[in-house]
Amino acid sequence: MVARSTAPAASSVAVRHVMQANRSKNTKPELMVRAELRARGLTGYRIHWKGVPGHPDVCFVGRRVAIFVHGCFWHRCPHCTPSVPKSHTQFWEEKFARNRARDARDNALLIEAGWTVLVVWECRLKPGCLDQTMEEVVCEVHRAAGPRRPGRLIEVGSPAAWRLGRARERFGRRR
Repeated sequence: MVARSTAPAASSVAVRHVMQANRSKNTKPELMVRAELRARGLTGYRIHWKGVPGHPDVCFVGRRVAIFVHGCFWHRCPHCTPSVPKSHTQFWEEKFARNRARDARDNALLIEAGWTVLVVWECRLKPGCLDQTMEEVVCEVHRAAGPRRPGRLIEVGSPAAWRLGRARERFGRRR
């Protein structure tokens, strides 16, 4: 007797091949960040280090800095709000929720352990934003080399929290 799979059938062979072509490691944005780090003199990092939760894309172990390069689609970027696929919407919503929950859990564990977590979004690596984004990454890595600080999460390229508060305050007044 042949066992049947309980997984839903793929919508098409073409979709299956496209989804299989998506990589989890050594993506173009990740390679770009690593190349920029080397060009700016920051070497000695580990790639996908399994010694900490989440296996950061780039990890400066001695400085306790973990860098995650997130794809806008898979991790639901707050800056560019990517679209949701039109078919199997419920599956995708659940998938995105699981990805975000996993990211939050890994970030919390790293912060609790005293690590500086840098999240670099794919859209912040486009030609117009790349230099500013990488300057911020390099600055944070150098800052972590100093005296030990409590763990923290930094979304590189995001406006400062006080600026967001001010913008929300202004937006609230207009309504």
